[in-house]
Amino acid sequence: MNNRHLEERLTDIARLIRYYILTATSHAGSGHPTSSLSATELMTTLFFGGILRYDPNNPDHPNNDRIIFSKGHASPLFYALWAAAGRLSEEDMLTYRQFGSHLEGHPTPAFRYVDAATGSLGQGLSIGVGMAINAKFLDKLPYRTYVLLGDSEMAEGSQWEAIQIAAHYNLDNLIGILDVNRLGQRGATMYGHDLEAYGQRIRSFGWETLLVDGHSMSEIRTALLQIDERSGRPIMIIAKTIKGKGVSFVEDKNGFHGKPLSEEDLAKALKELGTVDTSLRGEIRLPEDLRPPSLESGSAGNIDYFGEESVPTRNAYGNALNRIYARFPQIVSIDGEVGNSTRAEYFKKEHSDRFFEMYIAEQNMTGVALGLACRGKIPFASSFAAFLSRAYDQVRMSQYSDANIKFVGSHAGVSIGQDGPSQMGLEDLAFFRTLLGSAVLYPCDAVSTEKLVEEAAAYKGIAYIRTTRMATPILYEADEAFRIGGSKVLKQSDSDAATVIAAGVTVHETLEAWKKLQESGVSIRVIDLYSVKPVDAATLKQAAAETAHLITVEDHFAQGGLADAVREALTLEGIRLHSLAVRRKPKSGKPRELLDFEEISRKAIAAKVRELVAG
Repeated sequence: MNNRHLEERLTDIARLIRYYILTATSHAGSGHPTSSLSATELMTTLFFGGILRYDPNNPDHPNNDRIIFSKGHASPLFYALWAAAGRLSEEDMLTYRQFGSHLEGHPTPAFRYVDAATGSLGQGLSIGVGMAINAKFLDKLPYRTYVLLGDSEMAEGSQWEAIQIAAHYNLDNLIGILDVNRLGQRGATMYGHDLEAYGQRIRSFGWETLLVDGHSMSEIRTALLQIDERSGRPIMIIAKTIKGKGVSFVEDKNGFHGKPLSEEDLAKALKELGTVDTSLRGEIRLPEDLRPPSLESGSAGNIDYFGEESVPTRNAYGNALNRIYARFPQIVSIDGEVGNSTRAEYFKKEHSDRFFEMYIAEQNMTGVALGLACRGKIPFASSFAAFLSRAYDQVRMSQYSDANIKFVGSHAGVSIGQDGPSQMGLEDLAFFRTLLGSAVLYPCDAVSTEKLVEEAAAYKGIAYIRTTRMATPILYEADEAFRIGGSKVLKQSDSDAATVIAAGVTVHETLEAWKKLQESGVSIRVIDLYSVKPVDAATLKQAAAETAHLITVEDHFAQGGLADAVREALTLEGIRLHSLAVRRKPKSGKPRELLDFEEISRKAIAAKVRELVAG
């Protein structure tokens, strides 16, 4: 097919796609037609202009090019493209946004051609970085990752985190397509139609840029074909487009964002479109049938802390990654430039080809983790627990992608000491407990840490592991079994006056309190609730039935952490829970001073038990 005939065919397909966009959104009574119409030529040319390499019959083919709609509100365009490819019917399109439809308001993996959920702006490029890293460095495949971006979302700092790291890793297999349609939700964007303003900024980060008329099929296709000639750097195609293109009475007009056309206006718009051939189908170029190198799994190594009395759990995390890598060869480690503190550097030293430094950019780190997970890797993303809160939205969104990501937060709690409150993770248990299907793990010693890192690697879904800075005594033998959803009863008798439920650092504080209380004739049960979610409800209910008082003690704020996890598990009437937690604004000091100050130390635990027993 010569270029003229190809362009005519693409124009006809674009007309069909506009028809699907308009009819689907008007039938739904909601959606973002104008944001979809502006990018129609861009994506029609990519899909059906002989550029994209993708097998629609096998969306999981490892060498398929990947497509991410970072501007997820343009989902009508995304679905319309697949309708034009013959993968959705017109009837399917009319289920858009209906309850139970796989064509949701913003893309999710409920639709088989979606890799990652998008719609919270500023996240798609980071996901694309993860996929591009996977292709270039891990799977060593020639597939490309294309990310459709909106001009409004370029105000998000996470975009520039992604742009910077993509240039650092020379991701010439990553192509951004920036739809500069000038209008955001409530008016003009920061730079309007000034393409060069975007170009200057993006080039300054080390990208190639190509500026095009976003409604000229020939210009778009020429730019896409130039990608082969430009190697070594990621490429951003910056396209001037018109919001609402193709419907004259909404083109480039403010006030139509997120508004479908009325029945009357739809009729007018379809008349403007002209004759639409609904039998037309676009063809997508197939990829080469290439596969990544096969990875053989083996057995995890042995745990050996012989002769060591105390070890920081963060050290055990680093050791565990190396120990279990043979069993889980899909592991990839990424870190927010604190690997010497999180101990991710242990894995880097042994497996440098599977470690990627993300620098101080936790939002992008989370998006990259999702991109890697979408390509079948098991990413362990580590930073200080406090700093992971910067990526709350990225973590939140990852649950809607059914993500298999392992987050590791070190330096948790006031027990980190002199660094002070800015470095203390005190909200992290609450944060990760809110996620659908998440596992939240808080080991207290090196052995339990190693075992729970291994359990997390095997777990399908989001897992969070909380580690600590200070060294803690080794309590468990190397052959002790730990399961997600379990706990350990460390001290128990028939005369226990109370049960103290602890995790992490406070397990050791509770054991010291147990010794002091024993000396005065008071016996308590001690539970290491290392699995904060899911929680071991059976053991907790047994303790509640057999002892008069329940006390939780945690190096975490009072809300959302250990105490609330226990409360949710105890549904029996009449059970009262006493909570020792961080309730004062922390300050710098020695760990022992801070544990006492927050009344979560051995001294405070013993005092609380005595108060309850005497009461």
